[in-house]
Amino acid sequence: MNRARGEAVVELRALTRSFEQGGQRLDVLRGVDLAIPAGEIVALLGPSGSGKSTLLQAVGLLEGGFGGQIIIAGSDASAMSGDARTQLRRDHLGFVYQFHHLLPDFTALENVILPQLIAGRSRSEAEVRGRELLTSLGLEQRLGHRPSQLSGGEQQRVAVARGLANRPALVLADEPTGNLDEATADRVLAQFLQLVRGEGSAALVATHNERLALRMDRVVRLHNGLLEQG
Repeated sequence: MNRARGEAVVELRALTRSFEQGGQRLDVLRGVDLAIPAGEIVALLGPSGSGKSTLLQAVGLLEGGFGGQIIIAGSDASAMSGDARTQLRRDHLGFVYQFHHLLPDFTALENVILPQLIAGRSRSEAEVRGRELLTSLGLEQRLGHRPSQLSGGEQQRVAVARGLANRPALVLADEPTGNLDEATADRVLAQFLQLVRGEGSAALVATHNERLALRMDRVVRLHNGLLEQG
């Protein structure tokens, strides 16, 4: 699904998140502002513990307790009920994690089909889409293999296909190549970037790897709970 470039897919306005730790208040996000238009891939840089995963959880509508506004595809998730947020997440967001989290008893193709069935697509439509994605990632010979029969790079490519299966407006990726060796990480990231750009999706990719971050369209850095450009 091609989307108009320049149209904001996600906007964060004064986003905050605090935790209580040992009787002390810990401000992880202290007023984050960010807008990502359709077609842009943004690298979120920061060391471990800087709050990258917390920020992704907020944008992914995976937990509450956040202040400020999260606007996705024009809808303000901050004011929504839990059910409405779940539907917004299902209809507009895709996820790729550091560990593939594939279902071990299902084949590569079935792992990509399943989220589409949950979203209401027919089995035949979901299978066509799954084959298309996995083939584009060089896995046409591995469709019937279970995760245990795949290499680490192949497992992560299946996870990428699964994350894009429902044509999300925004892909959220948390260290998507962090569990791979450098050469495999380079190949998987290149395929991930090519596929996301071909789909016309936006993406926010958390990483601590500056070299990989520079291959994306824009870099933002999370420092002391705030975002810095470049």
